[in-house]
Amino acid sequence: MGSLGKDAAAAAAAAERVVLAVNGARHEAAGVDPSTTLLEFLRARTPVRGPKLGCGEGGCGACVVLISKYDPATDEVTEFSASSCLTLVGSLNHCSVTTSEGIGNTRDGYHPVQQRLAGFHASQCGFCTPGMCMSIFSSLVKADKPGDHAPPPGFSKLTCSEAEHAVSGNLCRCTGYRPILDACKSFAADVDLEDLGLNSFWKKGTDRADVGKLPEYSSGSVCTFPEFLKSEIKGQMNDIPAAIAGEDGWYHPRSIQELHSLFDSNWFDENSVKIVASNTGAGVYKDQDLYDKYIDIKEIVELSVINRSSKGVEIGAAVSISKAIEVFSDGTPVFRKIASHLSKVASPFVRNTATVGGNVIMAQRLQFPSDIATVLLAAGSTVSIQTASKMLCLTLDEFLEQPPCDAKTILLSIFVPDWGSDNVIFETSRVAPRPFGNAVSYVNSAFLARTSGDGASGELIIEDICLAFGAYGVDHTTRARKVEEFLKGKSVSAPVILEAVRLLKDTIMPSEGTTHPEYRVSLAVSFLFSFLSSLGNNLIEPAKAIAPNGPCANGSMNGQVASKDLQIRSRQELVFNDEYKPVGKPITKSGAELQASGEAVYVDDIPAPKDCLYGAFIYSTHPHAHIKSVNFRSSLDSEKVIGVITAKDIPAGGKNVGAGINMLGTEALFGDPVSEFAGQNIGIVIAETQKYAYMAAKQAVIEYSTENLEPPILTIEDAIRQNSYFQIPPYFAPRPVGDFEQGMSQADHKILSGEVKLETQYYFYMETQTALAIPDEDNCITVYSSTQLPEIIQNVVADCLGIPYHNVRVITRRVGGGFGGKGMKSTHVACACAVAAFKLRRPVRMYLDRKTDMIMAGGRHPMKAKYSVGFKSDGTLTALHVDLGINAGISPDLSPMIPAATIASLKKYNWGALGFDIKLCKTNVSSKSAVRAPGDVQGSFIAEAIIEHVASALGADTNAVRRKNLHSVESLTQFYGDAAGDAPTYSLIDIFDKLASSPEYRSRAEAVERFNGGSRWKKRGISCVPITYEVALRPTPGKVSILNDGSIAVEVGGVELGQGLYTKVKQMTAFGLRELCPDADGLLDKVRVIQADTLSLIQGSLTGGSTTSESSCEAVRQSCAVLVERLKPIKEGLEAKSGAAAPWSALIAQAKMASVNLSAHAYWKPDPAFVKYINYGAAVSEVEIDVLTGATTILRSDLVYDCGQSLNPAVDLGQVEGAFVQGVGFFTNEDYATNADGLVVNDGTWTYKIPTVDTIPKQFNVELISSARDKKRVLSSKAYGEPPLLLAASVHCAMREAIRAARTDFSVNSPLTFQMDVPATMADVKELCGLDVVERHLQSLSSAAEVPAPPVA
Repeated sequence: MGSLGKDAAAAAAAAERVVLAVNGARHEAAGVDPSTTLLEFLRARTPVRGPKLGCGEGGCGACVVLISKYDPATDEVTEFSASSCLTLVGSLNHCSVTTSEGIGNTRDGYHPVQQRLAGFHASQCGFCTPGMCMSIFSSLVKADKPGDHAPPPGFSKLTCSEAEHAVSGNLCRCTGYRPILDACKSFAADVDLEDLGLNSFWKKGTDRADVGKLPEYSSGSVCTFPEFLKSEIKGQMNDIPAAIAGEDGWYHPRSIQELHSLFDSNWFDENSVKIVASNTGAGVYKDQDLYDKYIDIKEIVELSVINRSSKGVEIGAAVSISKAIEVFSDGTPVFRKIASHLSKVASPFVRNTATVGGNVIMAQRLQFPSDIATVLLAAGSTVSIQTASKMLCLTLDEFLEQPPCDAKTILLSIFVPDWGSDNVIFETSRVAPRPFGNAVSYVNSAFLARTSGDGASGELIIEDICLAFGAYGVDHTTRARKVEEFLKGKSVSAPVILEAVRLLKDTIMPSEGTTHPEYRVSLAVSFLFSFLSSLGNNLIEPAKAIAPNGPCANGSMNGQVASKDLQIRSRQELVFNDEYKPVGKPITKSGAELQASGEAVYVDDIPAPKDCLYGAFIYSTHPHAHIKSVNFRSSLDSEKVIGVITAKDIPAGGKNVGAGINMLGTEALFGDPVSEFAGQNIGIVIAETQKYAYMAAKQAVIEYSTENLEPPILTIEDAIRQNSYFQIPPYFAPRPVGDFEQGMSQADHKILSGEVKLETQYYFYMETQTALAIPDEDNCITVYSSTQLPEIIQNVVADCLGIPYHNVRVITRRVGGGFGGKGMKSTHVACACAVAAFKLRRPVRMYLDRKTDMIMAGGRHPMKAKYSVGFKSDGTLTALHVDLGINAGISPDLSPMIPAATIASLKKYNWGALGFDIKLCKTNVSSKSAVRAPGDVQGSFIAEAIIEHVASALGADTNAVRRKNLHSVESLTQFYGDAAGDAPTYSLIDIFDKLASSPEYRSRAEAVERFNGGSRWKKRGISCVPITYEVALRPTPGKVSILNDGSIAVEVGGVELGQGLYTKVKQMTAFGLRELCPDADGLLDKVRVIQADTLSLIQGSLTGGSTTSESSCEAVRQSCAVLVERLKPIKEGLEAKSGAAAPWSALIAQAKMASVNLSAHAYWKPDPAFVKYINYGAAVSEVEIDVLTGATTILRSDLVYDCGQSLNPAVDLGQVEGAFVQGVGFFTNEDYATNADGLVVNDGTWTYKIPTVDTIPKQFNVELISSARDKKRVLSSKAYGEPPLLLAASVHCAMREAIRAARTDFSVNSPLTFQMDVPATMADVKELCGLDVVERHLQSLSSAAEVPAPPVA
């Protein structure tokens, strides 16, 4: 072979290898499956662990990395954030990837982003933190490109507004986002540092906030593209162009001609070949099978054009959405409106890679509810299409109307005409659960009108108009042509709009099966009304944007900023206590910087052992059926199956058990031979990678039979009809108070048939269920599990395998979010791994994909309460009876404990007498389990619903009724018994009065009333809600060991979930040993809390119920007391000899010489007379609802919570804020919907929406107060993890007040009394305000116009 041939062969070989830099190190993606994502490559083939798999859809941000590309022609590096879970590694040749470890780490030092996230207390469980870190870092890189002006020293060019948007696509379930935003804003050049919240850099209120106290930031300190890779790229510039085909399964055509030559190849099959530009579409339409070949079209020159001319802008189909926004932002008003709308599509890290053409093709081919197609259609866009035989130019409207195009039809470019600005009005609208984007629209619209003026009347005449609507439940964006024809040539008036609305309602017809169809139609009507009203006179009031009321408002508004666009502000008021230092200090959470850098090790970060296999569940989709067989479709995926583990593989002597506590009942690991609910595990498919296991499980075909089986019981109503119940053990059963009949006889008024319903809620821990089981010698097994219940997993795994408990070792270092979901639900995955590992004698790992996790998780208990209540004319309650139905699912799980918790929080008011009948319903759905504040949040809300019903019946102020019925010390004891505690600890009345009886509250309430009087389409509400929350203390072990060098290892029964348990334990250890070492802060650095290990520390019990931290701390304090007693004589001896304080190191050395036992273990048990106590708090929330759309903006929330003498105010503050925001999700937007068989259908980030930065309160104030000391509590501290979640009911109650104001305005039936269930979604709010409010308004205007004017005298 000649040299030319060798060069060509070398070039071809080089083309077959993907070379990329990861954190500056060279890597080759040789021999990887063509379908491998960047995330899979990073985690399997490099040391990187920072990017996490949170959803696999681009919807959570846990996997965000920075990708950099180099252009040797211009010597420029382009950087952008991206979802590594969607980006395919085969598309990244000669790219550089930077992860959280790459910008800072333990060895090289942490980056200021990581240090500030830690210092602002913005990391709890830490699973989302590396992704947050990279989103912030990417925003800084983008903002700090060399340009005109330099920011002030220590800051970036980022603005506060941009900082809020920087993490708009990142989800966090722990923090409530406020501290994350503060960390992000600390880089903004326009920030007022004094506005930032609690941090470890300066002491709020006493120290001056100064950028010099923050970790120093300077742009460009991280090299994002290494020189070696630049040299490699430059070295290949003059090489012979590589072949478009590579043996790695990837093809990279550079022209349309080359692409068509691939289409004409005999191997091209659209079922096994995937055409990709960025692969973000895989986040919506999941691959159902593996592909063995990929054609990457983003290097095709024709698809990357950006041409501007006087006629308009042409955008190539492979241009990213972010680039398109950049292009359109620099243009006419129509273009700028397009850019503004596109910036609400997806999230920053998806827009950076997703293409405009890909979005439009999904809309045309797959009925994707595209915003982009709607906006571009209304703007009169045309598209260029290349088919197999010819090139076509069509209007976008014509293209969308065509039958779905085939895989060989390529969208080349989109042309958007320049409409100028004269007499052209262009508006776009979308309504989605999240204002900043990262949510698909319920409906989107775009309207373009050309108008002319009528010289005689001064009115605008509509010359031409285009009305485009999308996402409302049809195949693609459509034009309302009948409405357009009707409006042409007309000036706008109320009768004209009313007729247009009637025509529109005949056009907008969601297809069967679309959720909330009436709501979607009403949104379309609202959009049209708003647009046409803006063309008429006096038809709609200007949108009033008044800031939240009160001195802590977001500054004075001038009417230019809508409430939803206000920046987030906050205030924290905390009490610090030095009495027990370092306990009581707001120190940074232990390991926060490690979490931010991505170096913290979670279960799925543990390196895979040799010969490790991977599992995925095959689950039933039928609620009650015999399993006849399980087979696999013939596919690339099914070839990857190594085996399937079923109930038959449970060892002899073992049991088919996957969860349970003996005294409550168990749940089967496998549905065998009958599946008892949709989502039940039928088997575990085993493969060589986690992806192969996921994909193979999708190929499973289950044959069912319902012969001789009763129909499934799915609802509370079904269970009551069938008498299908679990028994509530007597020791868990709540007790009634007083005589209900007597109480009702004393009532002046009675409500005999009230009702309220609460639906379920998914945990949405960022880390899904995961475990790794490693078989060991002598029938032993080690299980690494992300769990709140290591001890119970040990027991259940042993029972399942039929081996002694001491043969099972369960280890848990940290958990990536729990909220109760890593309790009983974690045992199934651990048992599944253990059975597979035991059978195959190889390590087996499982990490559930988000969909499977959501389908199997169960979640919070749905409840239905019917109530009868009696009350006096002055609002005093005399009696309450509640018939409560609780949907427990298929097994008891922890459900027998829920009734007592529900009634305990319901008892926050003095009902006079309280009776109840509770049905714990057994149904054919996944078992419901403990979710943060289980039972308590439902009971507390039921109490509020009843109070509001009473106030409505009396026409009284709701807060006055609340205040009148708060407990006295005597009635508190009557309702709660010993848990009521001593009188000085009852702080609820003081807390409630501080909020609801203050002059500020009264002025705010008056301002709300004034606002509502002057605003028709926006309404506000304000409400104050008190809470009580009873907690129980549990026995807990602790062990403290001092090592030879003086460092200290601590073990506790509790597990670190992000709640700061290990941080408080470290503080308590230093406090407990303070007699031996006066430098408590120095001692703090010597303490390490080590992972939970069921064979090292037994009787670890469970982590939950909000009291694990204080119980663990007390066990540690007792252990320290033992060590102090042993070491004190040695310390005194050393000091007597030297006449000076004995150094810690000398003391430990001497103790070792004297053979003193330097390890102490304690098993703390609470005083039998003080097992329970009550927590108190209250919250005021003010909201604004949009009557036209149902959207709710939380303007302000003020939380006051009694945390006793806080063990760590920073940790407690984070828990209060995080719990509140999780509660906001439950009450407003988290719709955990199922189909008719009980199978979860809102099963991912596309359909299940937890709160994000844009849905938290715009003003978020928290005050932690210290109530009277109580020596019976651990250093007078109180629980903090779950109780504040109940305060989120204040948002729901405020929404009710706002809806009441709207109903009064629009004369909806029964304006004061209506049932408002949980969650109150946007659709529910709109429905309660009235789906026809626009029509009502227009009819009233039309009627007024028809009334003849009185004759002139």
